[in-house]
Amino acid sequence: MITPVDQPTDPGTRPEAAGARLIANPLVDRGRVQPAAPRCVAFHASLPGFAATPVDDAPGAAEQLGVARVLVKRETERLGLPSFKILGASWAVCRELAHRWNLGDAAGVGFPQLKDAATAHPELVLVAPTDGNHGRAVARMARLLGLRSIVLVPAGTVAARKEGIASEGAQVIETTGDYDQTVAQAAAMEDGVHAVISDTSWEGYTRAPADVIEGYATMMAEVVEAIDGGLIPEPTVVTAQIGVGGLAAAVARGFAARPARLLVGVEPTSADCVTASMEAGHIVTSPGPQTSIMAGLNCGTPSAIAWPDVSAGFDAMSVIDDQAAAEAMRLLHRDGIDAGESGAAGLAGLLAHADVLELRPTDVVLVVVTEGPTDPINHRRIVDGN
Repeated sequence: MITPVDQPTDPGTRPEAAGARLIANPLVDRGRVQPAAPRCVAFHASLPGFAATPVDDAPGAAEQLGVARVLVKRETERLGLPSFKILGASWAVCRELAHRWNLGDAAGVGFPQLKDAATAHPELVLVAPTDGNHGRAVARMARLLGLRSIVLVPAGTVAARKEGIASEGAQVIETTGDYDQTVAQAAAMEDGVHAVISDTSWEGYTRAPADVIEGYATMMAEVVEAIDGGLIPEPTVVTAQIGVGGLAAAVARGFAARPARLLVGVEPTSADCVTASMEAGHIVTSPGPQTSIMAGLNCGTPSAIAWPDVSAGFDAMSVIDDQAAAEAMRLLHRDGIDAGESGAAGLAGLLAHADVLELRPTDVVLVVVTEGPTDPINHRRIVDGN
C-alpha cells in the first residue's frame, strides 16, 4: 500500500528535486473539493466546429497494468488543435472580454456575439505565457476573433512548438528564463490594450486562471455524461498529469465526489512542485531548471487558484522520469493513440508505480491524453524506440 509521507519539520522550499517516487497525499480530503460548475458548456458548443472528443479503450495498456480496462479521454485533437487547452483558453478569453466590454454574464455570451464585439475593439492584444499548448490556444482565439496576440515561451522551447504558436498568427517571444520567469514577464504587460490570459495565478491575478480551470469542466462533463449514460463504466482509478494544476483541479472537481477509490496526480521529477508542496503542507517552488521532455508540465510553482482542489482531491502523487513518459508513449502508440510527452504522463505515472499502487484486475482506469505529438521529431524517435 502507499506509505504516507512524514510532515517535514521545516516546510520551506525543497533545495533540490527528490527524484521518482510515489507518495500518499497527507492533505487529501476529497469532501473539500468544490463541485464542477460547467457554465462554459453552452459557450463551447457555440464555437465553430465544436464536437466532443472520444473515450477510447487502450487494451495493451490495460494488460500492462493488469487491470480490466484503461479508458483514454483522447484530447489529441480539439477544435483543430493538438490538445485540450482550447477549452480553458476560450472560456477565459470569453470571460475577460465580457468583463472588459460589459457584455453581461459570460454564460449567456455565444461566440458569434463575442466576435461581433471584437470588431469594435481591434486595438486589443491577447497575451499569454506558455510552455506550448495554452499559448497556442489563446493565439487561436485571437485569430478567430480578429485580434492580435503575443505569446511568451520559456528559453529552449523546441522549434515545433514555437512554429505551432506562430501558425496561429501570434508574435512569439522566447524569454531568457524558465516558465515561472516567463509568467512574470507576461504579467508585466497587462494594461488597457494588453489582456493577459494565463493559466496560472499570482497575487492580484486570479480570474483568468480560475476561468481556465472552469473551462476544462466541459471535458469532464463529456466523460461523466458517457458514464451516466451507460456508455462506459465508472472508473475506479483516475489519473491526471500536473503542471501548475489547472487540469488536475478540473479532474478533482469532476471525480472527487464520485466512487473512484484512487485519484493519482503525476509530475516529472524536475518539476515536482505540487508533490513538494503536499510534502511541505503549503505551496512551495521546486528549484529549476525544469527540463523534462514533458514540456507542458515543466512548471516550478503551483497555481494558488488550483491548489485547494488539487491538494485536497488527490489520494496519491506519482513523480516520474522521462523514461517512464517515453514508455507510456510507446504503449499508447501500440494501442493506436499517438500522444505527446505530456499527454502520456498520466498513464506513465501508473506504469511507473503500479506495484505500490496495488492496482486490481477489476480496476477500470481513466487517463486523459492531454495532447498529441507537439514535437513530431521527438515523438517519432521515441515510438520507434530510439
